[in-house]
Amino acid sequence: MTDGEATADGSTATESATADRADEGYRGVFGAFPYAFRATDSLLCKSYVALGGLAALLLTLLFGLALVTLFGATAQARFSIVRAFYVLVGLGAVGPAITPILLVARSHRRGETRKRGYDAGLALAGYVFLASLYASAAVGAEATPLPAVAGLAFPAVGGVLIAAAHYLRR
Repeated sequence: MTDGEATADGSTATESATADRADEGYRGVFGAFPYAFRATDSLLCKSYVALGGLAALLLTLLFGLALVTLFGATAQARFSIVRAFYVLVGLGAVGPAITPILLVARSHRRGETRKRGYDAGLALAGYVFLASLYASAAVGAEATPLPAVAGLAFPAVGGVLIAAAHYLRR
């Protein structure tokens, strides 16, 4: 059968091949988690897909509940910059936490050849980012000699490490 000939269902061979490849992949963010878990050979990466996904879910719930509480506290306000700040901080915490998983899934779906240890390096960077979130919360919550603004440096460094692991190992 050539590319122009129709199959039994009326589609062309090219359309069928494209549909088969799409079925092998994932559909959106939620499908990337099981796909990355199945596709990687790295046990460290598999553990990060499970634990990082759970951490991202918990962070999403935490920031969602905090936003609902804030809406209740600022119900009279028409516009509150604090609401927007909550959303940005939530995205800044959840986004980098799921980035290693999405990068691994995309890499395997596309069949890209990566340097040895790409999956494990991204998983390690993801774990460092989660630890940096904890360190940031500890600096902000406790009476430490560091100013509370210094807590922002930890997740920023963790996010940069994820990007560095991706670019150095690809």
